[in-house]
Amino acid sequence: MPELRKIIHVDMDAFYASVEQRDFPELRGKPVAVGGSSRRGVVAAASYEARVFGVRSAMSSAAAAKACPGLIFVPARFDVYRSVSRQVRAVFARYAPFVEPLSLDEAYLDVTESLVEGLSATEIARRIRAEILQETGLTASAGVSYNKFLAKVGSDFRKPDGMTVIRPREALAFISALPVEKFHGVGPVTAQRMHAQGIRTGADLRLFEEEELVRRFGKAGSYYYRVCRGEDNRPVRPHRGRKSLGAERTFESNVMDVPDLLLRLEGIAAKVAERLQEAQLGGHTVTLKIKTDDFQISTRQTATPHLVHDREDILELVTLLLQHAPGPPTRPVRLLGITLSNLRSLAQGPPPEQLKLDLGH
Repeated sequence: MPELRKIIHVDMDAFYASVEQRDFPELRGKPVAVGGSSRRGVVAAASYEARVFGVRSAMSSAAAAKACPGLIFVPARFDVYRSVSRQVRAVFARYAPFVEPLSLDEAYLDVTESLVEGLSATEIARRIRAEILQETGLTASAGVSYNKFLAKVGSDFRKPDGMTVIRPREALAFISALPVEKFHGVGPVTAQRMHAQGIRTGADLRLFEEEELVRRFGKAGSYYYRVCRGEDNRPVRPHRGRKSLGAERTFESNVMDVPDLLLRLEGIAAKVAERLQEAQLGGHTVTLKIKTDDFQISTRQTATPHLVHDREDILELVTLLLQHAPGPPTRPVRLLGITLSNLRSLAQGPPPEQLKLDLGH
């Protein structure tokens, strides 16, 4: 039997909002939303005080303000967030030979062979969290286990400022009791579908053979089959070359109205722009994915010589893709997605010009 790995997932707590509360004491203990200050803006991040009211990232500012009347909007300061992220990664580098950043505020660490001898993975995670707090004034949560799935679930289990250790002998019992909505990779819509089929926990998932899960949930069924048994062989990859970057959203109810579709695209474009900013990337090709109520998927794509990376440019392009040939969808839409490909580092060129594209009629 191969040696089990020692994996840590570290996730900063409400990162952007926590940085703002750290730097501006008058914001501490208050509901804060980063970004989304304009009437048609979108929230990039929310403090835990705001999350109590249901405020979350990618929510429209109007909906956020309605949910939380005392919500304080502050502009995003990505230069500051990147600087703090570098401090956090410097802490990781003291202990882990392999670090896989997922964004500015989270990363996987493989400490099977730690850079500091004689320390368990649990002790390394404790030290990392303590040093992050000491050096940045911010809290981080961590999950410690033998694979990525369990480490990721663990970091979210006792948020904020918590740590969960899931040992191999404890894994199946932990997963058995875990609600399916807590599984990394199971979104709200899929969780609702599972609940409707009587699947509420990992133990419920484990009752099904892989073929049956694939029949019910598509190719993701194979993933569910493995992880509910504690199986995840993905390695920690320090250098992940991105070919594309995007986001998509499945709606709780199908959408037909074009203005409503455009509003939904605003939130998705904001999420894509946030991820591009974190990765310091831009793209030359923009793809709009549309899934209708009959589960048919279509894509519309355009390319531009300009390096696209901010929300306004992404939104302008996908708006044109939605409205122009072959025209708006003729059936209700259950999912929209935006992907940027042909990526390039923002450091390789100047900021893009204002896009002026004619896609024709």
